[in-house]
Amino acid sequence: QVQLVESGGGLVQAGGSLRLSCAASSRAFSYHTMGWFRQAPGKERDFVAAISSSGDRTDYADSVKGRFTVSKDNAKNTVHLQMNSLKPEDTAVYYCAIQRPDGIYDFGGQGTQVTVSS
Repeated sequence: QVQLVESGGGLVQAGGSLRLSCAASSRAFSYHTMGWFRQAPGKERDFVAAISSSGDRTDYADSVKGRFTVSKDNAKNTVHLQMNSLKPEDTAVYYCAIQRPDGIYDFGGQGTQVTVSS
């Protein structure tokens, strides 16, 4: 199973930016779509963004379109989530995940906390 380690979270004021990173333990990472999800307190985990194995296709939740950008560095087994114009409602624990061939995402990390103050 691929190990995933998220980092880059923190406390930021509304309107600010953060860049999250997710490092994968296996080079198999480069063959898979990667996703970012988030879970706010008391809520279910929601999809945020995804990027194809080659990095040529991306997908975003409507709530983050135009503000967040997902990117992938297959040489470094790393996926990033650049978050701009942050809002208090973006506050959550952010997780990265690797998509299996059957379309299901596997979560292997502890997540990283993002807190946006108003």
